[in-house]
Amino acid sequence: MLLYVTLGTNDIDQARRFYDVVLPLLGYRRQRHSEEEIGYAADGDIRCRLWIVTPFNRRRASNGNGSMVALVAEKRADVDAFHAAAIAAGGVDEGKPGLRPFHANFYAAYVRDPDGNKLSAVCENPE
Repeated sequence: MLLYVTLGTNDIDQARRFYDVVLPLLGYRRQRHSEEEIGYAADGDIRCRLWIVTPFNRRRASNGNGSMVALVAEKRADVDAFHAAAIAAGGVDEGKPGLRPFHANFYAAYVRDPDGNKLSAVCENPE
């Protein structure tokens, strides 16, 4: 359904440092980088699926209330590593790793990036 997602940043270098540490833990790597945007994709994907961008209109980026990007994790240990790395890289805890009530195997963690964008890593595989 989704082709790609963009999140705004006010400091592209700070965002690159954060996402370069956090996303490889879930299998996504930086594939594109310019002064205005950074693109991440899984190895072998034909396009970047997550873009971190400075707003096109040059106004200050802001995070959305109620907005979140959920990223797939293959293992619960990947969710744990994502959360720890995000906090160490300047993110803010929004929910420690653990099972959630959405179904028996919904294991997730929630963080905010340095710009306040909310992210989660979710493993739905049984352990």
